[in-house]
Amino acid sequence: MDYGVISLLLASLMLLASILAGILSARVGAPLLLVFLLLGMLAGQDGPGGFTFDDVETAFLIGSVALAVILFDGGVRTDTATIRRAWGPSLVLATFGAVVTAGLVAAMVHYLLGIGWMAAWLIGSIVASTDAAAVFLLLGRSGINLRDRLRATLELESGSNDPMGIFLTATFVSLISAGAESPDIGVALNFVWQMGIGGIMGLLGGYGLVWLMNRVILSGGLYPILALAAALLFFSATQLMEASGFLAVYVAGLVFGNRRVRASQVVGRFFDGLAWLSQIVMFVMLGLLVNPSELIETMLPTLIIAAGLIFVARPVAVFLSLTPFGFSLREQLFASWVGLRGAVPIFLALFPFMAGIDEGRIYFNLAFFVVLVSLLLQGWTIPWVARLLGLALPPQPEAAPRLDVDLIRQIDRDLIAYNVKPHSRATDVPFGQLELPKRSRILSVIRGGVVQRLSEIGRLEAGDFILALTPPEQAETLDRFFSRRFASTAAALDVDQGDFILDGSITLENLVQMYGIPIGREEPAETLDALFHKKLGKRPGRGDRIRLGGVELVAVDIIGPEVKRVGVILEPAGFRARVRRRLKAVFGGA
Repeated sequence: MDYGVISLLLASLMLLASILAGILSARVGAPLLLVFLLLGMLAGQDGPGGFTFDDVETAFLIGSVALAVILFDGGVRTDTATIRRAWGPSLVLATFGAVVTAGLVAAMVHYLLGIGWMAAWLIGSIVASTDAAAVFLLLGRSGINLRDRLRATLELESGSNDPMGIFLTATFVSLISAGAESPDIGVALNFVWQMGIGGIMGLLGGYGLVWLMNRVILSGGLYPILALAAALLFFSATQLMEASGFLAVYVAGLVFGNRRVRASQVVGRFFDGLAWLSQIVMFVMLGLLVNPSELIETMLPTLIIAAGLIFVARPVAVFLSLTPFGFSLREQLFASWVGLRGAVPIFLALFPFMAGIDEGRIYFNLAFFVVLVSLLLQGWTIPWVARLLGLALPPQPEAAPRLDVDLIRQIDRDLIAYNVKPHSRATDVPFGQLELPKRSRILSVIRGGVVQRLSEIGRLEAGDFILALTPPEQAETLDRFFSRRFASTAAALDVDQGDFILDGSITLENLVQMYGIPIGREEPAETLDALFHKKLGKRPGRGDRIRLGGVELVAVDIIGPEVKRVGVILEPAGFRARVRRRLKAVFGGA
């Protein structure tokens, strides 16, 4: 019997089952990553599959490669607008916040469970990191729209705190293996070396890959392979230097994803599929490693750890990290609840195994159970919590189908194809009066399969196929220009987004004349759009709020850098009033 072919058959069946189970999970609302973990458990030795997999070294190697791919893909998909909007709070939350989380969990483990400080710190370090795959997937699949800055902070934190969690875990594994009783100055020096060299290697690698991709001529299908080989090279070379290869590969992805690169579209699509494959393989494999019967033995202490992490450690870390950046209490509560744990803590629990620590299996089971609790409790309730706290923004207009075409790098504009959506802004005015973004130009219009003469087009229609040339920084604005919008924006407003809406071009003088809203010392000729930019001192995002007299203004619709529509809340409610109103809306008058 050819066991190799049988193994391949079983692996392909598991992969197919994972994908189909993901479709089912979307219909029942189950967290997708939880489905992958459960499939691995069912296929394992305690499940009906009965498959025995206990090769920790192979699991560690596969997990390392999978996590490196996921981090590189996460970096590629993080645009400069997200980085500019949230780099400060996300960096503090990913570093200082991770240490605070690990420390508070360690204190609870030490005092409540009577575990020694070094082992307690190891447990805290293992569960300190949020998981990029979990956060990106569950925020995206939940169907909720959040304030731009809040979403950017959560996504950027989840993608950048893995290196910190890995550093903390590896440090305490080394200290325990060496028999040390407490950390010393060497830990701080090691941190500087790991993060410093990891960041430098990531920058050098990212810029080097951009330079190489733009200068070598290859068959189109080879560019993604080149990018993958380079990403794994950055990771492994940095690891050999005893620095953070995970930070290096994430930074390299950030650089690569925000530069003009040949074949960037095909590379992006390739890594999108590869990241999905990595997530599935990683979660199913970790599910295979666990023995569910052993989880029952550690259920009580694990529930204590999970409760302390979710309800104490994460909220305290978030409040200490985000308060200086002006996040509201409601936003901080939501950020606390979105501290989702996924494959990363389970992967980190392999470190004690690899180091030969006797309690390695216990650490693994603890981490696995904490992840299950997090995905079950937090993963299933994210939309409900967002609505309870009044943070869910009106849904975004339906995006116009878009196809990017790679041009040679000397051309500083992108060629993009669109299908015009009904009720889009592009259909509002005659074709000759369209106010496209700067340096953007429509090259061709195809209607009913026939190329139209631009000079003869009276007005664009829904269903028209458009070829447009635009600078990369204006692509998002152009997307909104051809996208479906709501027939009535007011009807789509949440109660916390405004009693009514105004155009962002309205002046404060008009605001006084129409509604009698006091503007204090503000300049009467100033527009609402200009007021948002002045007050916030940065590019505003959807959901950003400012006070004007006794009212609150909410940025409801943003196109490019411009605040297009503004919600006006005449009597802003306090936090307690908002929560009471939400609870009443959910549970009725009881």
